[in-house]
Amino acid sequence: MSENKSANDVKASRSISMGDIDLTFKYEMSEVPGFEKLRLCFQCGSCTADCPIARFSELYHPRKLMRMTQLGMKNRVIGSEALWLCAACFTCVDHCPQGVDIAGVIRALRNIAVREGVVPQVFRELTNNILTTGYAYKIPEMRHKKRAERGLPDLPKANTGDVAKLFDVLAVSKFAKKEK
Repeated sequence: MSENKSANDVKASRSISMGDIDLTFKYEMSEVPGFEKLRLCFQCGSCTADCPIARFSELYHPRKLMRMTQLGMKNRVIGSEALWLCAACFTCVDHCPQGVDIAGVIRALRNIAVREGVVPQVFRELTNNILTTGYAYKIPEMRHKKRAERGLPDLPKANTGDVAKLFDVLAVSKFAKKEK
């Protein structure tokens, strides 16, 4: 436990109030293929124990995300930074003794978060960069100069018009530009 957090702070962050529970959330999640197996999760922790991300992150615990989902804690789970740390490697699915599609549930939770506009700023920036430059990040002018000095060709220009059309069709643009 960090020096800045007291035992009371940790206990308060773990407490659940009735206001945290969305009774309609389980019905929303029931539309997700494979969700019915989530009810079989008995919180053994195999998903977290075997997860390569959880080994190196104090924040990411698939078991906690599954429990919050089971309890109907929609706002807490879709607002969690941990939701975006999943690498979609399916190790959790492979090791789950109940056959719960944990990665699928996390993917569905991310989709709900995006639909509700709860997207981390880093993903908004990446999306905006792709939309405006065709690259996931803005390439600094110094990099272009160094390429020219070394006799390397210019980096290809993306057809940002086609990217914009694709983003519009996929409804990505409205989330990229939307600020929290």
